[in-house]
Amino acid sequence: MGEYMKDGAFYTGSYPNLLAEAGLSEQEINRRIEEAFHTMFFDEQEKFYFEMGQDKGYMMDTGNFDARTEGMSYGMMMAVQMDRKDIFDKLWLFSKTYMYQSSGKYEGYFAWSVATDGKKNAEGPAPDGEEYYALALFFASHRWGEGEAPFDYEAQARNILKHCIHQHELTEEGNPMWEPENHYIKFVPESPFSDPSYHLPHFYELFAEWAEEEDREFFKEAAKESRRYLLLACHPQTGMAPEYAEFDGTPKRLFHDGQFYSDAYRVAMNIGLEKAWFNKEEALGEIIDRLQAFFSENTKLGEYDNYLIDGTSLGQPALHPVAIIATNAAGSLAAKGKYRMDWVRNFLNTPLRKGERRYYDNCLYFFSLLMLAGRYRIY
Repeated sequence: MGEYMKDGAFYTGSYPNLLAEAGLSEQEINRRIEEAFHTMFFDEQEKFYFEMGQDKGYMMDTGNFDARTEGMSYGMMMAVQMDRKDIFDKLWLFSKTYMYQSSGKYEGYFAWSVATDGKKNAEGPAPDGEEYYALALFFASHRWGEGEAPFDYEAQARNILKHCIHQHELTEEGNPMWEPENHYIKFVPESPFSDPSYHLPHFYELFAEWAEEEDREFFKEAAKESRRYLLLACHPQTGMAPEYAEFDGTPKRLFHDGQFYSDAYRVAMNIGLEKAWFNKEEALGEIIDRLQAFFSENTKLGEYDNYLIDGTSLGQPALHPVAIIATNAAGSLAAKGKYRMDWVRNFLNTPLRKGERRYYDNCLYFFSLLMLAGRYRIY
């Protein structure tokens, strides 16, 4: 592993602000964050947050007309970052009421997709939802304090993580979300392979501080192994990560031929936040330098295809071009290459996406905006 630098925000309390470096005033940064949040949560035309009755709310995947643990947990992370306990609690109550599994082999997990009336579309979970739920709940506990169940945030977070690691010991036929042997997060609990965009070493560092005592060592190892896995999985020339990958890092074909496909865009954003919070692996920044160079030198801004990770175009337009711009920009937090600030400016000149595919792009856009402004905070 690379040199261990204790200069991340976890140690210093200081968050890099690349938007200020690009020339934006604090007032302008505040305005952009508030406007983006308002659009996603309250704008009648463009929002994808909806309320159900007095006490519940959900984030709708506007391309698929469902609510997913991905979006629900993203919404909770956005709400805790924006100090909106009202929204956070509504999303969490919806999740606990309609998505939480209280029995069977998935007990303690959340069904990854439900209809907007709460009816389950699937029983199985998606691990990226669980890891975001857990960290958002810890942050809520530290920011707002504890309430009555299910708003006893810390206990809820610890319970999620306990199931994620020990499901095979807790339920009949249960599978853990992390592979016990190699400490890698899996694509789904049953799968003997991974999704590189689920690897969030900076989250695991915090789980190693706050999970149940007996699970802390596991998460320390998971953080270390996830950094190693990202270096294995990302292409040595293009920096692209595959959407799904074997435990040795080689791309895995699953639902389509695309390798650098929608999930994979998040890897750049994750590496940017890892750098800002912990900065424990310098070599991860080189992945971003390669990725930014590939897109700067081989594509027109916003005109992207689905690719193999060596950069071969599959001749199909990418579903989420705004997400690529946003996440490449968020990666600039870790980058040192010549395109680093170009991508920040590209992002600043890109508006939120409109229309039916806006949910995924705009979630990643908002996270990238917070990261680049130094406002994606550890609580």
